[in-house]
Order: sequence, then structure tokens, then C-alpha cells
Amino acid sequence: MTATVRRTSCNLCEAICGVLVTVEHGRVTDIRGDEADPLSRGHICPKAVALRDLQDDPDRLQRPVRRTADGWQEISWQAAYDLVARRLAAIQSEHGKNAVGVYLGNPNVHSLGALTHMPPLVRLLRTRNRFSATSVDQLPHMLASHLLYGHQLMIPVPDIDRTSYLLMLGANPLASNGSIMTAPGFAKRLKEVRARGGRVVVIDPRRTETAAVADEHHFIRPGTDAAFLLALVHQVLADEAEDLAPYVDGLTELRAALAGWTPERAAPVTGIDAEVIRRIAREFAAADRAACYGRLGVSAQRFGAVCQWAVQLLNIVTGNLDRPGGTLVPRPAVDILRGMSRGHAGVWKSRVRGLPEFGGELPAASMAEEILEPGDGQIRAMVTIAGNPVLSTPNGRRLDEALGTLDFMVAIDPYINETTRHADVILPPTPPLERDHYDLVFHQLAVRNTARWNDAVLPRPADARHDWEIFRGLGFAYTKATFRPSRASRLRKALPSLVTLRLKPKQIVAAGLRTGPYSLSLRKVRKSAGGIDLGPLQPSFPERLKTRDKRINLAPSLLLDDLARAQEALVDRDREGAGLLLIGRRHLRSNNSWMHNSSRLVKGKPRHQLLMNPADLSRRDLADGQRVRITSAAGTVDVEVSATEDMMPGVVSLPHGFGHSKEGTRLSVANQVLGVSANDLTDPALLDDVAGTAALNGVPVTVTACP
Repeated sequence: MTATVRRTSCNLCEAICGVLVTVEHGRVTDIRGDEADPLSRGHICPKAVALRDLQDDPDRLQRPVRRTADGWQEISWQAAYDLVARRLAAIQSEHGKNAVGVYLGNPNVHSLGALTHMPPLVRLLRTRNRFSATSVDQLPHMLASHLLYGHQLMIPVPDIDRTSYLLMLGANPLASNGSIMTAPGFAKRLKEVRARGGRVVVIDPRRTETAAVADEHHFIRPGTDAAFLLALVHQVLADEAEDLAPYVDGLTELRAALAGWTPERAAPVTGIDAEVIRRIAREFAAADRAACYGRLGVSAQRFGAVCQWAVQLLNIVTGNLDRPGGTLVPRPAVDILRGMSRGHAGVWKSRVRGLPEFGGELPAASMAEEILEPGDGQIRAMVTIAGNPVLSTPNGRRLDEALGTLDFMVAIDPYINETTRHADVILPPTPPLERDHYDLVFHQLAVRNTARWNDAVLPRPADARHDWEIFRGLGFAYTKATFRPSRASRLRKALPSLVTLRLKPKQIVAAGLRTGPYSLSLRKVRKSAGGIDLGPLQPSFPERLKTRDKRINLAPSLLLDDLARAQEALVDRDREGAGLLLIGRRHLRSNNSWMHNSSRLVKGKPRHQLLMNPADLSRRDLADGQRVRITSAAGTVDVEVSATEDMMPGVVSLPHGFGHSKEGTRLSVANQVLGVSANDLTDPALLDDVAGTAALNGVPVTVTACP
């Protein structure tokens, strides 16, 4: 058998890079970048090469397993579907529909089958106890877009290929490849900005890989980005340098609300000099094509919603929204905005703390208490789908304890990990190379409009199931288990979900392409080498706005009202004697809490240490490389410390998603080398009150020598 080269894309992160996969004798022997891909242009990162590790991973489950007194035992797919359906139906029958909770992990948005078939299954369950990685990630982006533009996924992205001034906060796209900004090969794109005379400015508590190659970098105290951003907007308005589109309202209200947010007020709060803030504001306003972009560092904090609102305000008031080289909303070939809820906030609240839902989901930081606290509506069963919240959500130890108390749990996941080890049944889907794929979400966030369909590279084994087949099997089994002739109206309500479950993802994508803005056929997209280039981003406002009046209101009351809380916490607070603040960090060779059992990715220099400024080490009589104890309100972890001038004094950094060390997991490589979970330190009580996002950055901690 000769070698064959097949085109696909890497769907392990948001960059969706096109790759060429060489297959010999049914095994992958080589993976390299696809020069024909109009978006990634031949770029790949180490994660793409590790696609073969997922395929060949001995830790990966390939058939359903059930937990028994004698350990994990394989069962048939139908037996697994029936068991899960009976148990979920029985628990809801006895305790109410909200007795079942659902958690959706980050990998769901990287899988076509999950995006098409997971929502219908979740709707069939009819529970309000829904959680996801959104509330430890991009929720503030979605809330700001919902309030300003009328749709939670109408998120403008920097037109980096044409911008002349790029201002980034809390973002490290050289490691992330551009999160909420699908921009593969970001390093090359950054060089192109500078080559055409542009300027790149980074604001971050750490001198990240991106900050190191920028024109300018400034440290900022974690959690104070809102003061910096509001001061920028204040200065633009004070200079009367605003350039508003005719469909923008609310300037008078905004000007009054930001009257006190001056650079002089922001300087002692942020640690950035007032004259620097004023200069950056004026440079941004004067640039002919400028874009401000803030990511996880400004989202996962106590004022994430205000931060993302202020990012949008800066782009809007300087006339850079919907402008080439500024920020634009992509127009993908499959318009997912049409088939998705525009979003809603606070329609219901969590049972224990009264935290607001957004888009039908409650904050993940409330999950443990909703399981542990007795009473009507207590979660007694969980469905986790492609998620490891024990590592990725606040106070993982308490959630670990909570999951152990459930009456029943099912996980749709290929691994036994810190979370799924609590499951009664695990249903493993096929790995990426065995699945067809089309990126529904990341084309909506890409810096160029393209379309690409990927046929599966490898055949699926006969006894394996794709994720969409698992959702379909569970949906039909659950409907059968809950059907009562006296409840025919409920079945009628379920019919749309059941119809969708009967379709194949390919059929749904074909319909979306055909009815989309470019009227493409799936056949045409499949035949295109590397995908179809649909061109650069284009202005589309106000026509595409989803607000009722096709206008943008700069001053939504929900965010205006939160300025008082920001004033009290950021400006009026006495900072004398403030301790250390913990932030996370991301690595190019890993992806949140997954990919850590690939020896190809975890080998080399350890990356799990606590980063700390040498001056902070000296004050505590600590030494580089010493094992230290980090303590927060939520818990304590021990880890090695690494001295670096790249950290702002008073700030320490621990990577997110590490800590694969819980008993009973099957992540052999990771258990040998990786450190601790930063989310054993994050406090579920620290939230953005408006969005419900967990404050993963700016967590107060102490660092001492290990006893």
C-alpha cells in the first residue's frame, strides 16, 4: 500500500489551520501545514503534529465503559444508551427536571458533530442547571456583543491584516493563535503589521511572548484593566476626538458616566503613568486604522463585562468599528447567527446564590454548591460533555468532592480524567482524524472569510461512534424512557430536536452553505484545494446589526450601573499593603486542561512552575527553583517557583489546566510530569457580578516556603 496525502484542518484550537496528513498502512506518518489554505497559509503549531498522538493514544477509550465494584467494564452502545436514559429519567421523575445538570467543555466548539447534535439533546433534558466553559472564558465578549449589537456571537474581530495600530490587553496570541480572533500564523501577521509601518502595544501583567515582540509593553495590575480602558475612552471624549457612525446613540449618557474616569485616577490603580495612558489614547484616536483587542486576561476577572464593553467603546468612539483595518464582524459561509439565540441575561438565577444566567447557562463557579446544597432543585445527576471542570473551574477540589456525591453521572468523553472518573458511564467519541469537520464557530471569528470542508482522514472502526451518533442515541433512548401517552404535548415540543438528531452533520452544513450569504454548494467547497477564499472582512453595519432598531446604544444600563461597583473596588479601595495577585498563563504546546498526556507536547523544559519577580522572591527569603506553598481563600498548592523579570512585581503566574494527579485517572504521561491545578486556588466567590464570569485572574495569594 502506497502513502496517501489527505487534506484536513487541525481543530484542536481556534486557529483551524489547514494541514496535510500522510497516511501509510492505515497510520498517520506525517502532518504538515497546507500552503493552499487561504487562512492559515501553511502555518501549523506543535499541537497539529500531535493529532496523531490523539489517534494512537493508549489512554483513549474506544468503547463505552461502566463503573462497577470491580472497576471499569465495557458494555455495548445500546446498553449504555438505555442505562443512561433510564437513570436520568428516573431522577427527573422523582426530583424534578432541574435535578439533572449539564456541563459542556471547550472541545465542543471544535467538533462539528457536537455543535449540530449536542444542543438538541440538551434541550430534550429541559433542565435549567446548564453550565459550560463559557463562564470561565469568553462570556464577557458575548454579553457586550448582546447588549451593543443585538447578538451574543456578533463579536467584531481586529482586521489585523490591514490595521496600523493594534492595542492588546490580557492576550497572548503568539501562544493562543488568536483566541476570539481566529488568526493562524499570528507571529507572521504581527510582523506584517510592523513591516507596513504599524504599531503594536501590549498591556499585560506579564511580559508574554507577544509582549516581547511588540513595539511597546506596559505592566498593569491584575483586575484593573477596566480603569485603564475607561480612562482611554474618557480621554478620547475629553479631546473631542470621537468619530461616531450615524447609527450610534448614547454619547451624552456615556460622557457623563465616564466624567470621573480620568488617566490621573487610573494611574495609581493600574500602575501605568497618566501621561502614558493619555498618549496611547491620542495615538489610537489619531491612527487611520486602529483596533483594540482584549482577551482572557481582561475577561476572567471581576470586571470582565465592563472591560469588554470598554474595548468596544474605544473602537466605536474612534470610528474604528466596522472599518477596514479596525474591527469588523466576519461574514462566514454558514451564518450561525440565524440559527442561534441572540442571547438573554438574568431570565432565571441559580438556586443557592441567585447568580444570573446568560444565554441559558449558569456560572460554572456555582456548580459545586448546586450539587452539595440540599433542597428543591438540587442537582443529583450530571451529564458532562467534553469537559474537565475539576481542573478548569474555580475550587476544583470542592467540585471533585461534589461529583463524588451524585446519584448518577454520565460523561461523553474519550478519557478517564479528574472529572470523568466520577461517572457511572463514559461514552467515548471518535478522535478528530476519524470525523468529518467544518468549523461553524471559528469562521464566525476569523480575520478572513474562508470556507473549508474536511472529510475524515481515517475510517471509523465498526464498533466506534461519532459524537453526533452518541447524542442521537441518547436522545432517542431518553425520549423513549420519558414518553407517556398523557404527555403528548411534550413530545410535540421535542419534535424539532428529534428531527435534528435524525440528520447528519453533513446535511446540516450543506443546507447552511446553500442558504448562506455566498450560496455555496457543499460539493464546491469539498472540491476546493485548501478551502475557498471569500475575501477580507468587509463593513456590514448597520444592516447586519441584530438590535431591534438597527442602532448601537453605547450606554446599556446593565453596564452603566456596574460602574459604581468598579469605582468602589478599583478607585476607592486602599491598596496599602496589598499582597500578591495570581494570574494564569497559556502555552503554545497545550490546550487548557487537555493535550497534557501527549509526550510530544509535554516533553522538554518544565512549564508548570510559579513565575515570580526576583524582588518578590527576595522579600520573602525565597530562592529560584525552590518549592513553595501558594495559599488563597480557596486552598493551598505546592509547586516550584521560577524567578523572572517578565513578571510585574506583586504578581505571580501559574498555568491554567495543569494538575493531572487525581487518583483513578488514566493520563499516564501527565501524571509523571505536570504540576498543580491553579483552580485549586481560584475562589468561586470571586465573580463578575454582572456576567457571572469566574475571576481566574487577580486572585489574592500568599507565597511561602514549603514546610
